[in-house]
Amino acid sequence: MTLREMAAACNGILHSRGYEEQVEKRAGSVVIDSREIEKDGVFIAVKGERTDGHGYIAQVFEKGALGVICERVPENAAGPFILVKNSLQALKDIAECYRRVLRIPFVGITGSVGKTSTKEFIASVLSQKFRVLKTAGNYNNEIGLPLTMMKIRPQHEAAVLEMGISEFGEMHRLSRIARPDICVITNIGQCHLENLHTRDGILKAKSEIFDYMSPQAHIFLNGDDDKLSTVQEVKGIRPVFFGLSSRNAYYADEIENRGLFGTCCRIHTPQGDFEAQIPLPGSHMVYNALAATAVGMSMGIGIEQIQAGIVSVKPVGGRSNIIRLEDRTIIDDCYNANPVSVRAALDLLSSAATRRVAILGDMFELGDKERELHREIGVYAAQGKCDLLIGVGKLTDEMCEAARESLKDVPHSSDRKLRIVHFDTLEELENGLPSILKPEDTVLVKASHGMGLAHVVEFLRA
Repeated sequence: MTLREMAAACNGILHSRGYEEQVEKRAGSVVIDSREIEKDGVFIAVKGERTDGHGYIAQVFEKGALGVICERVPENAAGPFILVKNSLQALKDIAECYRRVLRIPFVGITGSVGKTSTKEFIASVLSQKFRVLKTAGNYNNEIGLPLTMMKIRPQHEAAVLEMGISEFGEMHRLSRIARPDICVITNIGQCHLENLHTRDGILKAKSEIFDYMSPQAHIFLNGDDDKLSTVQEVKGIRPVFFGLSSRNAYYADEIENRGLFGTCCRIHTPQGDFEAQIPLPGSHMVYNALAATAVGMSMGIGIEQIQAGIVSVKPVGGRSNIIRLEDRTIIDDCYNANPVSVRAALDLLSSAATRRVAILGDMFELGDKERELHREIGVYAAQGKCDLLIGVGKLTDEMCEAARESLKDVPHSSDRKLRIVHFDTLEELENGLPSILKPEDTVLVKASHGMGLAHVVEFLRA
């Protein structure tokens, strides 16, 4: 897009006196971080909580920026700029306009748990046939999604986009920008209850992904999920279901859990069956492989290519990433947490052959039931899932207390011994870990992102 086209897309006022030639030149990139600007890139100045992008306009022009989008007239602008009322809205408007000229298929992925890993599986499968652009990191919201879309270039043949929300209306706006050709919903769990209140509210909010899907879209849903299985038809399109039950169009059986080394299973499809070698740990990864299989087949990918895509998928940092050190193994799953994903992580930890240590931090955005849900995790952890339970944070105090209480009702046996420790802060945790951990331990690190347990992972690596 040119600066003139961007101005039209976001209803901005283009100021270009003395820089008329730059106005018709196509932008090389669009960024909101001045450190990422490159020659002929466009910088959108955003006022954030910590810093104001308007203070870096002079610097980006010095680095060769083609132009700037901003909310106020910059002093001594060394290039053209587009004046808008709201920079973030301008970003979304430009991305929406850009989407309309793109002719490649867009896959939109949402759900309470497993969005990122499902995205990785689908992108890996599609990469066997297409050149794919996928969401990087946590760029799945109203800022990250349009920035991701702006990275699409002529060489790309498909886009795989993760779409995350925390309130009603947000998915509606993301759908308007992405206009997915394929919609995937992984599950409806207990997250963002603070704003969405109930699982029915979560289903309603996630279903907004259908609002702007293409008329010929494909819909793939987890048929084992009690909420998603109720979706019968959307705008004349019947969903296709995947899961472990044979009533689904795509299902898996003969599942062999290899613990930290992944899972093997047999996947059944309308086009035939095949053996799948899933390299990432956790039996829940079977659902991701099923979703990838369904999407791949809808885009004309054969069974052998799907097998190759599944076996070659790579872990993402902070998402069930297995880190093997000389003296211990770390399960780095500290990017996010809710009751469903914490249970899945504990199930994975329970398969370890060494002493099993669970370092769990607070789960956020659970609303009025936050204490009750943390207590439920404590009871679950005490059911033989780990040998040492370490809680850090205010809410995990409830979790640890519930674990202790549940053990009082259990007859003493050697396989139910569980040590429980709680720390109020990360600093106290890191000070206490050296005297608690033992060589050869398998250590799970899991919490909501805001707890900052990524520092604990780095501490353990060091």
